[in-house]
Amino acid sequence: MTTPIIILVLMMAPYVAVRLLAAFTHRNLDARAAAAIGLGILFMFTASAHFVQTQPMAQMLPPWVPGRTIWVYVTGLLEFAIAAGFFVARTRRYTGWAAAAMLVMFFPVNVYAALNHIPMGGHAWGPVYMMIRGPVQVIILFWLYWHTIRQPNGPGIVTEHTGMARR
Repeated sequence: MTTPIIILVLMMAPYVAVRLLAAFTHRNLDARAAAAIGLGILFMFTASAHFVQTQPMAQMLPPWVPGRTIWVYVTGLLEFAIAAGFFVARTRRYTGWAAAAMLVMFFPVNVYAALNHIPMGGHAWGPVYMMIRGPVQVIILFWLYWHTIRQPNGPGIVTEHTGMARR
């Protein structure tokens, strides 16, 4: 059950480190870039599981899905591509959308695995695992939106310079 904690730490650690460094050095550092790098690290971690834990991940898919092992490899490659996109500033927003879509599309697989007690990650715990996995997915989706998809300083966004909302 440590996987959700690892996921959140990998995702948030670069952001927290940059915010602390900025506070202590009184420098203006790009916290959004650090958050995107954390997302890249997270997706590298999850993508690697597709190649290290291939068969347990294939069991997460219902038996009627053809080529389950191939799907695990293909989605692992897709996650590596998404991870790479977070490391390139000009692709972060599109990558955020792709990652959000992937998380939403993959969620039913996690529900299936939990309901069927598939021994991968925390899914062996059964439906109780979804009480943890569901909120973690929401946190990841919010993080994706806030740090990669959302346009900074858009209408109604409070700016750091003035503390005023722009209209």
